[in-house]
Amino acid sequence: MCHRFADGTLALDDVTLCFEDGEFTVIAGANGSGKTTLLRHFNGLLLPGSGSVTVDGLAVQKDLSKARQKVGMVFQDADSQIVGETVYDDVAFGPENLGLTRPQIDRRVGRALAVVGLAGQEDKRPHYLSGGEKRRLAIAGVLAMEPGVLLMDEPFSNLDYPATCRVLDQILELHRNGHTVIITTHDLEKVVAHAQRLVVMAAGRVVEDGVPQKVIAGIERFGIRPPCSVQLGRGILPWAR
Repeated sequence: MCHRFADGTLALDDVTLCFEDGEFTVIAGANGSGKTTLLRHFNGLLLPGSGSVTVDGLAVQKDLSKARQKVGMVFQDADSQIVGETVYDDVAFGPENLGLTRPQIDRRVGRALAVVGLAGQEDKRPHYLSGGEKRRLAIAGVLAMEPGVLLMDEPFSNLDYPATCRVLDQILELHRNGHTVIITTHDLEKVVAHAQRLVVMAAGRVVEDGVPQKVIAGIERFGIRPPCSVQLGRGILPWAR
């Protein structure tokens, strides 16, 4: 798969990847490496200039609506994803656009808010939420669509330590419950110990792909800071919280 921006810049260059159901993958790379551009292809927010993207055997570009029900994405800027005047309205937005009945919508909203720890805040206005709560609200809005695959672009960006802990806990719980999780990051410290697979991108290409313990060695040459545990010669350790 390849993709060029409107100005002619080659953003993705001959990328070939396959993800297994239930896999937890981290896609790492320096700024401008192409990781966010790649993520946006998985549910049709961007379409490849050549090649194709398939989800469960269906080409994404042939049915964007169905692809986006199967593959949900949480953006780096949670505020850009919040559209409702209340927490309930925001999470209900996706199911409403699926044409579900009100009882079905209520059930989906209730389940999603419970999963991310925001139950009881349905009437709260989103702009009163903290940064971590907004991120969890964005996750709830995606979960209400009941996708099997969750894409998260820099999910810990601009979060303080407690908020990062809560968001990480939610991500790990979702993976334990069977979701396929794909995260992009330039900061491996917080999440790589929990991943089953690490994909490294540079200049729009996949340059490394495998189990984190093997890929992490020498990752600095791609402009990515290795976790402190690796720098101290202790391998990849779970993030202490």
